[in-house]
Amino acid sequence: MSKENFIKGAAILGIAGLLVKILGAIYRIPLTNLIGTEGIGYYQPAYNIYNLLLVVSLSGFPTAIAKIVSEKRALQNYEGAYQVYKVSLWGLFLIGLVSSLFILVFARNIVSFIGYPGSYYSMLALVPALFAVPLLSAYRGFFQGTQNMTPIAVSQIIEQMFRVAVGLYLAYAFVGRGLEEAAAGATFGASAGGVAALILIYVMFFFSRKSIKEEIKLSKNNRTEPVWDIIKKLLYIAVPITIGASIAPLMGNMDSFIVSNRLAAIGYTVKQYTDMFGELSGTAQTLINFPQVFSTAVAMSMVPAITEAFTKKQITKLNITANAGVKMSLIIGLPCGMGLLLLAEPIIALLYPSLGPETHASSGALLEILAISVIFLTVVQAFTAILQSINKQFHPVKNLAIGLVVKVILSYLLIGIPSINIRGAAISTMIAYLAVAILNWFDINNTKVRINFVQITARPLLSTAVMSVATAVSFRVFEGLLSSRNLATLSAIAVAGVVYVVCLFLTGAITKEDLELIPKGEKLQRFVRK
Repeated sequence: MSKENFIKGAAILGIAGLLVKILGAIYRIPLTNLIGTEGIGYYQPAYNIYNLLLVVSLSGFPTAIAKIVSEKRALQNYEGAYQVYKVSLWGLFLIGLVSSLFILVFARNIVSFIGYPGSYYSMLALVPALFAVPLLSAYRGFFQGTQNMTPIAVSQIIEQMFRVAVGLYLAYAFVGRGLEEAAAGATFGASAGGVAALILIYVMFFFSRKSIKEEIKLSKNNRTEPVWDIIKKLLYIAVPITIGASIAPLMGNMDSFIVSNRLAAIGYTVKQYTDMFGELSGTAQTLINFPQVFSTAVAMSMVPAITEAFTKKQITKLNITANAGVKMSLIIGLPCGMGLLLLAEPIIALLYPSLGPETHASSGALLEILAISVIFLTVVQAFTAILQSINKQFHPVKNLAIGLVVKVILSYLLIGIPSINIRGAAISTMIAYLAVAILNWFDINNTKVRINFVQITARPLLSTAVMSVATAVSFRVFEGLLSSRNLATLSAIAVAGVVYVVCLFLTGAITKEDLELIPKGEKLQRFVRK
């Protein structure tokens, strides 16, 4: 593949990933307005289990397939690369078949065990997705290994578009029958998206088979190997990635289970704690996902730049790049966290007008707590990228596992206190991310990387402080001047954005090194080829 085509493909994949994340984050807003927090309380537990089951097929295996396929193609062993695809496809077919049949048979037992019997239909609606999406990941891994990013990007967009369109349509169609049915319609969007993307990517693969067979025919270096050897290679790469990726879905599932059991223990009914869990996962949690769209992009851009410096043993450049990456994450996380904290209830009221003042207040209280976790989460993402880039990829996994333990213990203790109740889940999330950030920082300090926190935080903190004052004052002023509270909220957000950007430039918070963090096409190409 030529340099120009590679860069074009990478750009398409990057844009597609951003669109998918934005669509996913926005999707919850109309859905929550449509089915309410109680409906989200039926939707989210089923979706948490679905995400956990999909981690196996969507996290480690596509990366493993892409890596091995790429290595074999580099040696012009095109038949060996195609063999990896075939073995992977059959393996993921079995994973999809087992997981979908497992949910089909045991759905009612699972939702009863975690305390949300109303999620039964939502669980059943995800069965087709559990079968289709693993197969989809096999094709995506193969195309990534051939450096053909276009089918991956197009399938991602189609998957998310179908998920949003079908999910919202069915939720609207079924809401008159009941919230359990409407939530099931929303979750079926994931199945529709998975099946649509699978059909599309298979068609694209079908039309590329001629060129694949031509490559195999012309190559003189073709060689196959025992199937078990391929499986071992795939598992060696996929398992560590899968373990790390399982932590976040596990947190979501533990939240579902602990919230239902602890709130029931202090006297809440099923309907009450389902509604409260919907407030946590459908309103507050949704909003803290928005900043991650951008902080994740910063973390991803750090990896090739830091890896290059680490590989070449350029310690000065390594430290400059690592510090710039952490600072850029803070430049995103600090204002987002403080903005959501200061305007928590007005933002909830703006985005979820159908929920009513009482829910706006309770959801706002949850968002105030989770807003602080945005700052810690963006730092965790940056620290994780640094550790992965310097061959310390197991350290973030270990630290996330410790964070999960902290989360579980604190959730169990705090949610059971009547005066704290559901807020205990938000507090435990915030403290868990803080713990992970601190542990990652200690691990980084045991390497050659040195993070100068005073230097990288001073100017972003000053800019955020000025922005926070401007946000609080402007909201009060606009609230008194304007007839619409929602318009006052939007005006305050606009003022906050302008003030923050101006402060960043006046304080010199962003330097030339920060802007050079994003790798140019030539550097990115060299990194991927390695």
